[in-house]
Amino acid sequence: MASRTCKARKQDGSPCMAPPRTEGDFCRLHDPDTANEVQEARRLGGLRRRKETTVAVAYDFEGLTTVPQIRRLVEVAAFDLLSADNTVQRARTLAYLAQTAAKLLEVGELEERLEAVEASLGPRLQSLKGRRR
Repeated sequence: MASRTCKARKQDGSPCMAPPRTEGDFCRLHDPDTANEVQEARRLGGLRRRKETTVAVAYDFEGLTTVPQIRRLVEVAAFDLLSADNTVQRARTLAYLAQTAAKLLEVGELEERLEAVEASLGPRLQSLKGRRR
């Protein structure tokens, strides 16, 4: 049995291959009954992207893919918490951030030491890698 697809056409003229809503011939994006909802969702998506960019620039935040990037997020959170009212939750969160920062320092130190060892071994390391093959 062939599955149904949306009867709308994309901007380039090709057919929309999305499944239609159960009680209609169009998918959610192309259904005239949901046009206002779809338009509002697109508007909110654009606002979110602009807000993310603004916040990223304001906090010098580039992501969470490296130790320095994670360290930056922990710093920002710590500064924000230090300016907050004194509460037990604040104290607990600051302690947790301190633990996280200590772990990041440890990982960063280990990375630096490993790089130093690899640099000092230089050609010997390459010859060892060649022998294993």
